[in-house]
Amino acid sequence: MACFHYRFQAVTNEDVTQEELGGAKTHTTVSGVAHKAFENDVDALLQMREFFNFLPLSNRDAAPIRKCDDPWDREVPGLDTVVPLETTEAYDMKDIIRGIVDNEEIFEIMPDYARNIVVCFARMDGRTVGVVGNQPKVAAGCLDINSSVKGARFVRFCDAFNIPLITFVDVPGFLPGTQQEYGGIIRHGAKLLYAFAEATVPKITVITRKAYGGAYDVMSSKHLRGDMNYAWPTAEVAVMGAKGAVSIIFRGSAEQAEKESEYVDKFANPFPAAVRGFVDDIIEPRTTRMRVIRDLAMLSCKQQSLPPKKHANLPL
Repeated sequence: MACFHYRFQAVTNEDVTQEELGGAKTHTTVSGVAHKAFENDVDALLQMREFFNFLPLSNRDAAPIRKCDDPWDREVPGLDTVVPLETTEAYDMKDIIRGIVDNEEIFEIMPDYARNIVVCFARMDGRTVGVVGNQPKVAAGCLDINSSVKGARFVRFCDAFNIPLITFVDVPGFLPGTQQEYGGIIRHGAKLLYAFAEATVPKITVITRKAYGGAYDVMSSKHLRGDMNYAWPTAEVAVMGAKGAVSIIFRGSAEQAEKESEYVDKFANPFPAAVRGFVDDIIEPRTTRMRVIRDLAMLSCKQQSLPPKKHANLPL
């Protein structure tokens, strides 16, 4: 250990231990190289077995279906109040995901990395599904470089193994700042957009609250060949929030406060998006499980092909 520390410091002039450089905590929280860490080898094998239960035997087989004792038409009254009335108040997206999946059981992937997005496997009426959701509890659910790459890899994995995708949207935009811009947020954000656009598995999207700008577009919107897109009554589909939009459009105007109220009345609801066809239906939150399972059954025979080519040009 002392020898490693001496050599590393001599070469890079960095004072770092082996654990800090490449330990389990580093690779599951900072680098994203490892997807999960376990207490011991028995725990790792048990969780690996659980993970494989969600997968088909090959990429040519459909997503596996297990016997389910959770009623497919079960309503979830708690979802009606899970989204706070105050638009800036946080809530846990996992509460929504657990509420609609079978027996409230999920298998989360990369739980400690890029926590502003949640990706996990679950079952709906016994059928394996992949779930992607913005996490308002962390960075307000904004997309950044790490969350975009994390989400894109999960979406492509699900598409490779014929696993339907369910997306929950509450995203105020891409995370601003020089660190993100210099790191190439446009290029990395495009990976998530590309993954959803290229995926040919059934894609169902539910907008729970904010769906703003390019980040909304990236999250499996209708523009990316989404099959069914729903919105809750609390949904807001717009280019940006009222305050930011009005400050740009009516800069220097004395009517900013009035215009902001007008903007909220017009866009702080899902109806304009529904009128334009960006949303298939506005649903009661408690009925989300029933709607999604019904659509999964309808889309179980979905056949969609991509144009023939040597290989895709993924934005690397």
